[in-house]
Amino acid sequence: MKIICIGRNYAEHAVELGNEVPNDMVIFLKPNTALNPNKEKWFLPNFSENMQYECEIVLKICKNGKHIAEKFANTYYQELSLGVDFTARDLQQQLKEKGLPWEKAKAFDHSAIVGKFIKKEDLDLTKLQFTFTKNNEAVQHGFAKDMIYSFDKIIAEVSKYFTLQTGDLIYTGTPKGVGKVSIGEKYEAFLEEEKIFEFEVC
Repeated sequence: MKIICIGRNYAEHAVELGNEVPNDMVIFLKPNTALNPNKEKWFLPNFSENMQYECEIVLKICKNGKHIAEKFANTYYQELSLGVDFTARDLQQQLKEKGLPWEKAKAFDHSAIVGKFIKKEDLDLTKLQFTFTKNNEAVQHGFAKDMIYSFDKIIAEVSKYFTLQTGDLIYTGTPKGVGKVSIGEKYEAFLEEEKIFEFEVC
């Protein structure tokens, strides 16, 4: 199982970080060790002074595929969830300034949270929205329709370069509102009105 992430897929998020809105899809990977094993707690690592949350919709791949045509992409996932792509923003900036890869800032152990999955057929994908809260206050609110690249476009593009396998997770990008993580904070995520996960930072 691998984790495939799409960067800068909401124009307002790219702008809030001072990045250009990309002309091409930004794709990066996390290993399976990036998944946080604890569903209730997330332990803040000590190598960053500016660890940030990024909540996003997650697709679970349901069958193997390569060079998938966009018109068939919707058959490659049956379930969706929400997840958090944790980013050591200070370390990422240092690496970017040196022209180096982002892995240390994005793919470290437990840098990804994923919640329970909901069947695609139970959701209206044309109106899909989600909310991420910190200490009961909404900090991110995203609409799938605002993504630069749709779910199907993501699957088609990613499969040009990587064989998709059953169980792979695709993190589809985060909207504006990312922020710093601190010990003691409590986070919750809702897909439509349904709570998908909650955890405390330790």
